[in-house]
Amino acid sequence: MSTVPRKFTVTHKYQRRRRRQPYPVRSITTRSQCKTSGSFFERLPGEVFDMILDRLSVLEISVFSMVSKTISSDIADHISTISWINRMINQSFHHCDSTEESRVSHYNALGLLFKRCTLLLPTKDRLKFIYSKVSQVPCFMMEQCTTSAHCLGFSSYGVFLQTLIAGWDELECHRVFNFLCDLTNLQRKIQSVVTGKPGTLCFLELQIRLFCRQVLLDPWQHRRDTLFWLTRILKPWPMVSQARLLFILYGPLLSDSSLGWQEMRGPDVAHCALWDLAKAVVLLHSDREAKDWTTDTILAVLEELTVLPQAWHAESVSRLLVLCGNSLCYSVLASKALNGRLFEISRLIVYVTLVCEKDGFCMNWSVKMVQQLCHVFPTSAEKWSFIQSLENMFSEVTMELYEVVLAGNRLEDIDTFQTLCSLLNASAHFHTEILHMFLKKE
Repeated sequence: MSTVPRKFTVTHKYQRRRRRQPYPVRSITTRSQCKTSGSFFERLPGEVFDMILDRLSVLEISVFSMVSKTISSDIADHISTISWINRMINQSFHHCDSTEESRVSHYNALGLLFKRCTLLLPTKDRLKFIYSKVSQVPCFMMEQCTTSAHCLGFSSYGVFLQTLIAGWDELECHRVFNFLCDLTNLQRKIQSVVTGKPGTLCFLELQIRLFCRQVLLDPWQHRRDTLFWLTRILKPWPMVSQARLLFILYGPLLSDSSLGWQEMRGPDVAHCALWDLAKAVVLLHSDREAKDWTTDTILAVLEELTVLPQAWHAESVSRLLVLCGNSLCYSVLASKALNGRLFEISRLIVYVTLVCEKDGFCMNWSVKMVQQLCHVFPTSAEKWSFIQSLENMFSEVTMELYEVVLAGNRLEDIDTFQTLCSLLNASAHFHTEILHMFLKKE
């Protein structure tokens, strides 16, 4: 019987023993963690690395910045150069050849790039780095652009800022606002316009309006975000200054880009000119969770607003109230009713019906408003006094307009004549709705 050769047996056992031994475990390191040779991009000359970055889009650079801390630092150095800032940030804001969509997309990408490049820095250092770059762009800074009314700088800056701070918590956003105020001297500029005579610093008023609207307020899609920034702008100031600042931010603009302070004293302000102002007031009034804007606070601000720079025409006040909606309009009129200001309520209601007639709002709305106001008066005698005052005011306002038409023969009296006709129609439609409501109850 043959035996297996000894040499073969030893080799076989040796191989089995080797299979039982564990394989050695090697530590895995990334290219950015390699201490000896460095990564491929670290070994490149700086000039070559810059050439590579110049071939990438802004969005591609932002993705590349997240590869490693070293790459992120190198990219931060690259985008800090004046040539890159002039080429990628400080673009032509006065003669824009690109579409609005491409411009917004570009500054969204820039915001994302700066967000990712500074991801590992504390908020204070992030802001210092970012604003040391954007402050080199004249059209991003207040009072440094000569064609501010038609410049796209602030709106581009707003897109950039919105992308940059998206997802930041409220405390960090407070720091952003304070940093912006320090950088632009915003509070000092606001103090100049709210303490001076309205309209005397028209260029500064426009600058504050454009900066606050296009950089801080308008870019946000959610009302809650807009409310946060609007509250930050208004709250440091007393109520009179808040009212004036609201008008600066949202009041009607004239064709020469100045604010229509004096136009509010007349009746010919279009409802579209007051729409932004009404939306801002409604936004403040809708803040049910916070204690910054109670109904009493809003009413006080409206009271101050409608006498700037002098008392507004009753039609302008009524148009603003109609645009503010049922809740706020009722609150204003009910507050006056509780204070016994029947003459003022009656006049406003007459002009509310006129506004409804002129601007195409449902007359039934004003009738229901009067019905609601009747419940404010506790006794039948007070209700009757209110109705009498309202009916007398219809006659009084009609006679006022009629006398203006008879007094002159100028061409501008045509507007007054048309207003008189509108008031007569408004009165007829208003009383028709009242009679209809009364007959339905029979």
